[in-house]
Amino acid sequence: MMRQYELVERVQRYKPDVNEALLNKAYVYAMQKHGHQKRASGDPYFSHPLEVAAILTEMHMDEATIAVALLHDTIEDTTATRAEIDDLFGPEMGKLVEGLTKLKKLDLVSKKAEQAENLRKLLLAISEDVRVLLVKLADRLHNMRTLDHMPEAKRLRIAEETMDIYAPLAGRMGMQGMREELEEIAFRFINPEAYRAVTARLAEIFERNKGVLTDIEKALSTLFEKHAINAGVKSRQKKPWSVFRKMEAKALSFEQLSDIFGFRVVVDTVEDCYRALGAIHTAWSMVPGRFKDYISTPKQNDYRSIHTTIVGPSRQRVELQIRTREMNKIAEYGVAAHSIYKDTGGKTNGAAHAISKETNAYAWLRRTIEQLAEGDNPEDFLENTKLELFQDQVFCFTPKGMLIALPRGATPIDFAYAVHTDVGDTCVGAKVNGRIMPLMTELKNGDEVEIIRSKAQVPPAAWESVVVTGKARSAIRRATKNAIRKQYSGLGIRILERAFERAGKTFTKESLKQVLHRLARKDIEDVLASVGRGELASTDVMKAVFPDYKDERVTTAVPKPREEGWSKIRNAAGMLFQIPGRAARKDKDQPRDGAVPIRGVRGDLPVRFAPEGAVPGDRIVGIVQPGTGITIYPIQRSGWSS
Repeated sequence: MMRQYELVERVQRYKPDVNEALLNKAYVYAMQKHGHQKRASGDPYFSHPLEVAAILTEMHMDEATIAVALLHDTIEDTTATRAEIDDLFGPEMGKLVEGLTKLKKLDLVSKKAEQAENLRKLLLAISEDVRVLLVKLADRLHNMRTLDHMPEAKRLRIAEETMDIYAPLAGRMGMQGMREELEEIAFRFINPEAYRAVTARLAEIFERNKGVLTDIEKALSTLFEKHAINAGVKSRQKKPWSVFRKMEAKALSFEQLSDIFGFRVVVDTVEDCYRALGAIHTAWSMVPGRFKDYISTPKQNDYRSIHTTIVGPSRQRVELQIRTREMNKIAEYGVAAHSIYKDTGGKTNGAAHAISKETNAYAWLRRTIEQLAEGDNPEDFLENTKLELFQDQVFCFTPKGMLIALPRGATPIDFAYAVHTDVGDTCVGAKVNGRIMPLMTELKNGDEVEIIRSKAQVPPAAWESVVVTGKARSAIRRATKNAIRKQYSGLGIRILERAFERAGKTFTKESLKQVLHRLARKDIEDVLASVGRGELASTDVMKAVFPDYKDERVTTAVPKPREEGWSKIRNAAGMLFQIPGRAARKDKDQPRDGAVPIRGVRGDLPVRFAPEGAVPGDRIVGIVQPGTGITIYPIQRSGWSS
């Protein structure tokens, strides 16, 4: 177990003016609070927060973040309180420790609605302070490293949660080293047979090609010396999970994989990156279609590098990554590598640790938080978030040269919504590379996309089954809902105008303002839509506006089934119309029991049968009744054929 002075020395290596007092105080406090507690492995519990702190020192985190790591389990597992930590370390650190305590209780593989709510809490906590993300990921990494000591069922649950949420989240934040280790450990527990098989084959291939790899490394080093390029060359081997995922996705065998081995070339400057690329392509043939320049077009997580594949010495295909030392640091540690921490001499400052709005690594997170604000239902939010966590990207341009990063498989509609929600809502067509193309066209890297707009456009509900981004889906769903609400509001206005006219009154929207509380509605539009849907009777509105109003209309009774020759009825259950045109998505979008799609009807409209129901084969008529929706009656062929 790491000693107190060893922790301080680790931080001093990259931060000579470290606040030793803060680290020593947090170390002693956490050690005393955890006391004789043991982990499932039998190790002292304090070894866990200490290892979490050690992981953060590898990422060169400041002493305040490391102190939070030491304290992160004290409120949850000891007698420590938020007030006590506030007094000893300040309210900001107390808030962080309490926030991490709440996140520890989240179950991200629970039922969908609960899982979505827990994921929402996690992302919101991360958005408030980047240290929450860093400590949470370091905490998860150490728990994964010691997962062998857990019961089998718990191991599988934690591994699945890590593979589904934490590993891709680390990747989206640019922390590739942590993502790879989380994936490898999770893979080992989720599919142990596949893990053993892939690992064994990789070891066998590496042993067989060891000499070739050494020759390639020497050839590259010699090449760079010849061109006076100061470059470090290091071989790298694809991880088992990366290999397995590629084999599964593309139905390839080991023999068909061409990029199991690669080399990373690290140079001093961006100019050296392109000089190194030129030297490599001059010396060896490039494999067509395998060149990517992420320096000129960085990924959304700030990853920058040049990727190319060559046919090198011994006719061996080799993947090369060329980057500067700074790019290499960002590729490894992501958001943790950015200079978003101010030197406060140990005194924490919330502004210093808030999200850096300038880092592309948080672009995805900000979009996701925007979706939360737009009110997606929990299951849709969960689906959209997981979708964006896993998707690869393509890079397209506006006619003015603005770069837009999109998930692979994105369409011009996704592009339009990525530019701005208003652009998406008014999109009626698109030009891709100067040619008018269908809106469901899949965009490719480098496409220039021009959106054709019309103010009269309303996004069709069917678009939701075409787009792939969460932002586009949310916006289309919201626009569809608003359009349906507008239709019902218009119908409500016409119904109320007729009702007011019968009473010798003139209807105005202003007349509803003073009676919203009586009608239990939040605004005027809500009243109008409720009347249009048949949920609120016009007579109820009249009575609310004019308390002395009496409905003097003569009501005609609906014919009784038995007396008037109506067909026999069986089923007394109510039903709902279902919105047509919505794409079915898994279980959650299957029609509800008894839901009947009606052409020309949009939205959910309450529909019920007459007292005894209808038998299959009956012709039916629906009678609209204010306040109750539509009542269905069967029609005898002879009596009602007209």
